[in-house]
Amino acid sequence: MTNSMATAFGRPIIIENLPGSGGMIGTQQIVRAPKDGSVLGMVSSNHVINPFIYKRVPFDAIKDITPISVIASSAVVLVVNPDTVKAKTTREFIAELKANPKGYSYGSAGNGTVLHLAAEYFTSEADVDILHVPYKGTGAMTTDIIGGQVNFGMLPLVVAAPHIKSGKLRAIAVTTTKRNSAFPEVPTLAETGLPGFEFESWIAVIGPAGMPAPVVADAYKRIKETMAHKEVVDSFLAQGFTLTTTTPEQTRPFFVTELEKHKKLVKRSGAVAD
Repeated sequence: MTNSMATAFGRPIIIENLPGSGGMIGTQQIVRAPKDGSVLGMVSSNHVINPFIYKRVPFDAIKDITPISVIASSAVVLVVNPDTVKAKTTREFIAELKANPKGYSYGSAGNGTVLHLAAEYFTSEADVDILHVPYKGTGAMTTDIIGGQVNFGMLPLVVAAPHIKSGKLRAIAVTTTKRNSAFPEVPTLAETGLPGFEFESWIAVIGPAGMPAPVVADAYKRIKETMAHKEVVDSFLAQGFTLTTTTPEQTRPFFVTELEKHKKLVKRSGAVAD
């Protein structure tokens, strides 16, 4: 992606990975950066989750940034262990859970993670209270769903795909509003029992607050050009992402809506950062 960005921006690009604290360490650098567009950053859905699971976040998730574009989103799929869950559809699964809620559990990649909140969103909309078992990442979680230690969970489609194809996991539905082209036979939760259900993980480009409008417009133009390069498109698609490239005018209200949605989900889950 670096070469494509350098071509679009017309200058050398340095990419610095700053992991830690759900991405907050990197975002702090963006918040403090010059407002001339020379420093931009990428954030994930964690950006709108962190304010509610950490005791202290050193910046405001909306006021201290300039949202430029949501560049990609990723489908999440509800999967079950086919040996411990009889249901094959959303309605059947909800009915099965309601008939014996104490007999089921779901796994997540950790407290307050996107996958945890996606599952909480499902249990909330389905009106069931199911035992949550947090793991440290998707690897152990996936292994235990396959092994039957937990009955179900939400997984990124790219992670679940090989296990769905092998029959080790059964896909009930995806959380997006449209079916995924890689698994067109898997319906959405919205169309199979939970109208209006929509949940995606995403990646967005941001800058510091106070960037002048012309600088924002120029940054968006160059990001859009970058995302059109074949090497970038192929890389994102291979990871199970759908390319979006929202405008700055679309991105700010999206952030506000997502912040409110995740606030409610975190409150329901009681999640705090591990």
